[in-house]
Amino acid sequence: FPASVNPLVFWPDAERASRVNVATLRAPSGFRATPQETSADNHKRVATVRVHSEHRTNTQHNGKVWLVGAGPGPPDLLTLRAARLIEKAEVVVYDDLVAEVAAELAPEAEHIYVGKRGGKKSTPQADIDRLLVELCSQGKQVVRLKGGCCSVFSRVHSELQALCDAGCEVQMVPGISSSLAGPLFAGISLTDKELSRHFMVTSAHDPDILDWTAFAKIDTLVFLMAGRQLAVIVQRLRLESQRSADTPVLIIKSAGTAEERVWEGTLASIVELTQDEALSPCIFVVGNVVKVRHRG
Repeated sequence: FPASVNPLVFWPDAERASRVNVATLRAPSGFRATPQETSADNHKRVATVRVHSEHRTNTQHNGKVWLVGAGPGPPDLLTLRAARLIEKAEVVVYDDLVAEVAAELAPEAEHIYVGKRGGKKSTPQADIDRLLVELCSQGKQVVRLKGGCCSVFSRVHSELQALCDAGCEVQMVPGISSSLAGPLFAGISLTDKELSRHFMVTSAHDPDILDWTAFAKIDTLVFLMAGRQLAVIVQRLRLESQRSADTPVLIIKSAGTAEERVWEGTLASIVELTQDEALSPCIFVVGNVVKVRHRG
């Protein structure tokens, strides 16, 4: 592929993929995907895929699904490519925290909410998978809008696999993960040449599946979905990860939005500091890098 053309177009299996012809042609009929500029002629083009007729499945319908990362929430933190795709979508299937994006950029599109939030009724993942396949099979141009980056704890594999198995054309568009943006909004750089030479990001949704002893030598820990399990996380960090009681910690709720709140403390104090608070959605940062937080 030319360097300016994104070849990230998925097909159901490796055998079929090996038989795909790819050309830099016009966007599919009825829809303009985000243009890619070539250095030679500066024309706007996208990669389209044509499959040998003997290997065609139901991809003949011209539908396509973009799995798009919406960033931390506010529309001005979208990538330009994501914004352009949302504006042109016929259907936007969206999660929690990105309703504002869908409403502002795609007012004429059909909006379908499929959000998940701990402790609340959620749309089963299998239903979301089937919905995306159905919409694509109807020839729709669909944006599946996910908070943060679609590659980070977003169940993207399930949706991608379902679409590929059904022969649907699908493309992923990265976004800014809240695991990176949240600490930055709160004045923390996750790396520091003295205090944080490495960091780890994990989901705290199910603490029992984590190897807590493996966290002992990692300078900075970032836990997503930590609100409901905060007391358990603190306890296991103390007992199994050998973190001292005075280890600096920070909680960022609703990072990057008007509702953002921050609590700073230690492993010994943070549970008490937040005991009467509804923390979801939040990010929990653990490590000495919190000491050099910029509060300007």
